[in-house]
Amino acid sequence: MTIPSPNIWHWPEWYEVENRAQDVDGAIFRHLRGAVDWTGGIVADVGCGTGFHLPVFAESAATVYGIEPHPPLLERARARVGHLANVRVLAGSAEGIPLDDATVDVVHARTAYFFGPGCGRGIREAMRVLRPGGALVVVDLDATAHPYGEWMRTDLPQYQPAAVEAFFAAQGFDLARVETRWRFPNREALRAVLGIEFTKKTASTAFAQTPGVALDVRYRVHVRRKPAGLELL
Repeated sequence: MTIPSPNIWHWPEWYEVENRAQDVDGAIFRHLRGAVDWTGGIVADVGCGTGFHLPVFAESAATVYGIEPHPPLLERARARVGHLANVRVLAGSAEGIPLDDATVDVVHARTAYFFGPGCGRGIREAMRVLRPGGALVVVDLDATAHPYGEWMRTDLPQYQPAAVEAFFAAQGFDLARVETRWRFPNREALRAVLGIEFTKKTASTAFAQTPGVALDVRYRVHVRRKPAGLELL
């Protein structure tokens, strides 16, 4: 089942500003390149949204597939990568990836698997399309880190970061925490992005607590590899 993403679905222009502001030092991709290697391989970016990360993978991958369930975002992604011969954007979802078995080297899902339990079908689908030795990479925000995680927990008091991490550990994922820096072009852009990510009250608090145009945000990177040999079920 596809769960709507109210930030990018309703405010794609401001989400583009957010994408450009996130991780301005490239810490996540630097970590990913050290953890998994997609050079000359095939990458599937599940829940690719407007395709913001597809060109980065396309720089060194042989083929990149963007998978997106929401038609308006699908069209934006296709427009973004139309000039890239090694990128295709396909309609699909985490539970229904339109690719054949054992054809992908890396499945990448960013800020799409926050809640852990309930993601089992998506994880199984990723394992289906991965080649032996391939990797599923799940990148999400670390709700234990101040200040962004504190704002998240204020709006989602039912969210239990420890339970989510325990779920991924039980599914055979390794965990790494990656510190990043977000930097916005101006205070109004910062205010607008906080407004699409949080409730009005929390966004106001977050804006007041953020001097200038930058903030530190920590991510979790979960990696699970598909066994290269015989897998016992």
